[in-house]
Amino acid sequence: MNSALITGANRSIGLETAKQLSEKGLFVYLGSRNLENGEEVVKELNEKGFQNIRAIEIDVTNPDSILKAKKIVENEQGKLDILINNAGILGVNPQTAAETSIKDIQNVFDTNFFGVISVTQAFLDLLKKSESPRISNITSGLGSLTLHSDPNWKYYHVKGAAYGPSKSALNAYTIVLAYELRDLPFKVNVIDPGYTATDFNGHSGPGSVESAASFIVKHTLTDENGQTGQYFSNDIEDETGISPW
Repeated sequence: MNSALITGANRSIGLETAKQLSEKGLFVYLGSRNLENGEEVVKELNEKGFQNIRAIEIDVTNPDSILKAKKIVENEQGKLDILINNAGILGVNPQTAAETSIKDIQNVFDTNFFGVISVTQAFLDLLKKSESPRISNITSGLGSLTLHSDPNWKYYHVKGAAYGPSKSALNAYTIVLAYELRDLPFKVNVIDPGYTATDFNGHSGPGSVESAASFIVKHTLTDENGQTGQYFSNDIEDETGISPW
């Protein structure tokens, strides 16, 4: 049975992604910064028939927490097939470029950017033991510099000095990572689940968590001919779902 680790998976899109991967026969590590919260969620899932999901404590901003989680996966699975870097924070609002403090911006980057790098680097050796390793970094349309520069884009006026830039940086890192792993069977992509109604945005998005998770699963469970180093968005209205960088 292939295994997957999803960070920040105790609610919203991450949780739904865990459920959908479980239904497809994967063993899923449901990453939660607070283990008790994660275990409570898994208990509820077990009662609904999900038996191949396990809560695992992982705080992406804490190196010791990441290493502990890695050791658990290594001891139980010996490898990791899928890593979905989903944990993220919005940060304080408003996020004006002129007034948002460096501390507030760094706080967002610590989770959304540096946290992803820390988790990815820690689990890379376990992923290399998989026959078809996948790394999906969950991004946002707000990370697209091309769209943010287009006054005709429907979210053109949704600007911020912390969250969007953290996702732009994540996108750039993913391009480099995909390039470095290009000669191995890795598929490394950034996936924007679209503007989804979640606690993250006060349920203001038009999309559902089911659609968002389905999009993530679709572009994660790809075969050997799948694309790598790409930017997929659930808000792009064409067959490819490819977003401009």
